Amino acid sequence: MIASRSAPADEPEQIPHLKRAMTLSDVVLFFVLAGSNFQWVATAAAAGPSALPAWIVGGVLMFVPLAIVVVYLTSHHPDEGGLYVWAKKAFGPLPGFLTGWTYWCSNLPYFPALLYFMAGNALYISGTSSALAGSPLFFISMSIGGLIFATVINIYGLGVGKWLNNVGAITRWTGTMILIAIGIIAWVKFGSATPINFHTMTPTLDFKSIIFWSVIAFAWTGPEAASFMGGEIKDPRRSIPRGLAYAAPAIAAIYVLGTASVLAAVPSAQVDPSSGVMQTISHAATRLGWNGVSPIAAILVTVSCLGSAGLWLGAAARIPFVAGIDSFMPRAFGKLHPKYGSPHVALISQAVIAAVFVFLGQSGTTVRGAYAVLVSTTVLTTMLPFLFVFASAIKLYVKPQATDVLRIPGGKATIIISAVVGLFTTLSSIVLAVIPDPSEPNKALAVAKVLGMTALVVGSGILVFYTGRRRQATAS
Repeated sequence: MIASRSAPADEPEQIPHLKRAMTLSDVVLFFVLAGSNFQWVATAAAAGPSALPAWIVGGVLMFVPLAIVVVYLTSHHPDEGGLYVWAKKAFGPLPGFLTGWTYWCSNLPYFPALLYFMAGNALYISGTSSALAGSPLFFISMSIGGLIFATVINIYGLGVGKWLNNVGAITRWTGTMILIAIGIIAWVKFGSATPINFHTMTPTLDFKSIIFWSVIAFAWTGPEAASFMGGEIKDPRRSIPRGLAYAAPAIAAIYVLGTASVLAAVPSAQVDPSSGVMQTISHAATRLGWNGVSPIAAILVTVSCLGSAGLWLGAAARIPFVAGIDSFMPRAFGKLHPKYGSPHVALISQAVIAAVFVFLGQSGTTVRGAYAVLVSTTVLTTMLPFLFVFASAIKLYVKPQATDVLRIPGGKATIIISAVVGLFTTLSSIVLAVIPDPSEPNKALAVAKVLGMTALVVGSGILVFYTGRRRQATAS
């Protein structure tokens, strides 16, 4: 339930039993799910052992500065809407709206990319991976089905939706433990399938490695997600920084140890970025004679991906909800479900648009090509709003006055250094996200799709903003 904004007169009253539904334990699991994804473990493993130090560097250059900035801004501006509200306060209505709009829209191609990954891993439940691995119909059907399920769960409100988040986080961590265990056993019995040493872990400046950096930076985002739910978290000024601190080691273990486990069990050149985790577990389990492990792990990975879809559908819907209250988007987006108190119009609308992205990404390419285009578009459009997030931290910095406001060690210097490092990482990732994967057969089409989808996102945001302004002027 959204708690802190004044709702228009025709909106339903707040529903007390849904207010502040998320406790600290919910926030920790929320961050574990929001801050990690098996997609990026597979992608990193496909890049080779140099991904291991890249994870650490990416965490230092993206996760740490983003976490510091988000904790600071959330403590001083705990309004629901997160980065939309921060950019609006710092730079005005249009930058604020475009920040929220691009972030919201970045999730639209992310949902099908995530659900394509879910579908690829779900194939291992019944062992039909070879039969359907190249079937666009199967991947489209699974994506649409996942969108519908996650949307319906969120319409029932955060009191119900948080359980999908929690289950998703628990299954992700359990799946990681299985992956790590099977990687260690395979390494002990057969030796590492991929040579992991100082030479192979040394990052190179080849074309493929440079492009991979944008994915690493993007994978370390997620701390900003809980800021959208500020009105629904118990004591957000304390719960958000504590939740981040507790979740960070688990996120790092999923990425670093998960990637190392894949590399130990499968040669990096053979890792499929769209199903690498289950590919590893299935391959190693077969060699070890543990045939019953693969279906169980596949269920865990599938459920964790569905949990991620539910989390991001619920979190991202708060942006058009707040924009609807501000009248930059149609007023319907600012309405809550009369029974469940969820932003149902925003939820349904983004699910419909995400479904369109499923078909746009698939058109004119293979399943693997569609997946790469969706990932690149997601990375590019997601990174754009972070330019405003880091800049907002500098613009909005004030010396803490209230006693309940969290004080960042180092004060202004820490905030500025974090923001500058974050801006550098974000800008480099934006540039690199446009470059297509070397294996893409139609590179010009891939670049055109990524730039075209991004231009569509930004251009439509400007159009929606000025349409809303004209609507406000007419109404007054």
